[in-house]
Amino acid sequence: MESIVQKFENQFKKGAVVDVRSGDTVKVHQKIREGNKERVQIFQGLVIRTDRKSSPTSRITVRRIASGVGVEKSFLLHSPLVLKVEVTKRSKVRRNYLTYMRERTGKAARLTGVDFDRDAVNTVVDKKAEEEEAKLAAEKAAAAEAEAAKKAAEEAEVEAKVAAAKAAHDEAAK
Repeated sequence: MESIVQKFENQFKKGAVVDVRSGDTVKVHQKIREGNKERVQIFQGLVIRTDRKSSPTSRITVRRIASGVGVEKSFLLHSPLVLKVEVTKRSKVRRNYLTYMRERTGKAARLTGVDFDRDAVNTVVDKKAEEEEAKLAAEKAAAAEAEAAKKAAEEAEVEAKVAAAKAAHDEAAK
């Protein structure tokens, strides 16, 4: 029997989530809000930790090297801000928490790759995420169209002024 808290949490779970394991190299598509604009940012790195896989609070920790500095980010898999998680490489590891990867750099940080069916792992049909991406694309297209219309109106206004000035000049020359 589910408790009230579990029932409440399960309302916010995504329908389907990619099977992510420690040692995977992933691309996480995250929605970022800056002021009143939204964009999708991709964070690619190695999954060094997975927590509570079947829970609505399941989390992965992804590590990458950016400008020579190690950066780790934790992502809640069922968060509405995480649009998509794409597994690009799967490696053979025997632990769930790969803390030893923090000290390794260069060739020492390599993991042995494992063959896997990329399409089967990454194919997750989540209607809400697809609708959200389509909505963002439509908003971006509408904003670009409005900007183009504004620019065209300004150009037409400038052309009208040029034509009026040219007509006044021709009139004065007669």
